[in-house]
Amino acid sequence: MHALRHDSQFAAAPRTSQRHYGMDWLRIAAFALLILYHIAMAFSPWDWVIKTNYAFGWLIPPMALLTPWRLPLLFAVSGYASRKLFDRSAGARDFARSRAVRLLVPLAFGMVALVPLEMWVRVMENGYPHGYLHFWALDYWRSGDFWGREFPSWEHLWFVAYLAAYTLLLAGVLALGGNRAVRAIGAAADWLAVGHRLLWVPVAALATARLALLFVAPERQGLLRDWGGHAQYVPIFLFGFALAGAPRLWPAVARSWKPAAAMAAMAGAVIVTVELLWPGTQVPPHDVMALDRAARTAMAWGMILALFHIAETRWNHDHRLRKPLAEAVFPFYIVHHPAIVLIAWYSLPLGLSAPAEFALLLGGTGAVCAATYLIGRRIAWLRPLIGLSQVRPEAPAAAQRGAVGERDDEVAAAIGLDTPRR
Repeated sequence: MHALRHDSQFAAAPRTSQRHYGMDWLRIAAFALLILYHIAMAFSPWDWVIKTNYAFGWLIPPMALLTPWRLPLLFAVSGYASRKLFDRSAGARDFARSRAVRLLVPLAFGMVALVPLEMWVRVMENGYPHGYLHFWALDYWRSGDFWGREFPSWEHLWFVAYLAAYTLLLAGVLALGGNRAVRAIGAAADWLAVGHRLLWVPVAALATARLALLFVAPERQGLLRDWGGHAQYVPIFLFGFALAGAPRLWPAVARSWKPAAAMAAMAGAVIVTVELLWPGTQVPPHDVMALDRAARTAMAWGMILALFHIAETRWNHDHRLRKPLAEAVFPFYIVHHPAIVLIAWYSLPLGLSAPAEFALLLGGTGAVCAATYLIGRRIAWLRPLIGLSQVRPEAPAAAQRGAVGERDDEVAAAIGLDTPRR
C-alpha cells in the first residue's frame, strides 16, 4: 500500500478526507513557470506576439525541454480538480453550472478587455495607423484577416476556452451516463493500475493518435480545428479526473515514476536535437517530424507521472502562503500575457540592455499581476471577472473574509488547483 508522508503538525487522515496540498503547489509552480516562459519567448529566436531587440539561441534547449509537458501538465491537474468539484456538487448539472460561471465569465471578460490590448499591438507591428480606442471600438470585432492578423483570436485565453469545453462536455457525459460513466472511469483506472500499464499504455495510445493526425489535420490552435491538440489534452484531462477518484492509481504512479523520468529525459534529448538541427520554422523530413512528435508525447506523459509523484511525496504539506498563492493564480494567468506584451511594446524604443529589459518585463509583469489580484479581490463586482469566487454581500465582514479563505479551493480549481477531499 502506498504510504503517505505527513508533516508532524498535521494529523494523519484517510486519503479521502485529506487535502492534497502537493497538487496545489504543483499548479502554482506550473503557472509561475508559465510566466517566465512567456517572458523568455520575447528573447528567444522563436516567433511570438512581440519580440525584444534580442534573440538568444542558448534559450532554445531549455525552452524546447519545457514546451512538450507544461500544457499537458496543466490539463492533468485541471482534470484532478474537476473530479473533486464534481464529488462536491449536487450532480452533473450543478457541476456544469458552477464551471460555466467560473470559467466562461473570466473568458468573456478577457476577450472584451484584455485580448484587444494584445491584438492592437499585433496590428501596430504591421503599421496599423490608429490608437487603441479606435481599434477597440471599430476594428477588434471583425472576422478574418486584418493588417496581417487573424481575427478573432483567443490569444493566451485559449487554455480557458479548451478547459471550459472539456469540462462541460464531461458534465454532459456524466449527466447522460450517471453512475455508469463514473463506474466506467473507475474500471479504466483499475485496469491502468496493474503493473506498469500506467507508464506504457497512455504513451502508446497518445503517440498513435498524434501520429495518425499529424499529416491529416493541420497543427493549428482553435477550439474547432485543433484535433491534434484535443487528441492529447482530453485523455490527459480525463486521467487527472480518474486519478482524483481512484487513490489506487497512486501506487502505480509510484512504481512508474522512475522509468517515466528516464523516458522523459531520453525523449527530451531527441526533441532538443531536432530543434537544433531544424531551428525555427524549418520543417524536418516526415520521419523526423514523426519521431519528434512521438518524443514530445512521451516526454509529456513521463513528466506528468514524475511530477505527480513529487507532488504526492515531497510537496504534500501546507504553508501559510499556499492559500493566497492559490487564490492569485487565476488573476495572474488572465493578466500576465497582455502585461508582457504592452510592457515590451512600450519599452522597445528605450533600447535597454537585455538584462534591463528582462528585469523590466519580470518586475512590471509581476507588479501588474499583484495589483490585479490585490485590488480585484476587494471589489465585489470585479472578483468573478478575474476568476475569484463571489462573496455574498449579506454576510458579515468577518464571515466574508473567512469565506474567501475557505473557498480559495474553488477559485484555484477553476483552472486546475486541487480542492478538499470528501
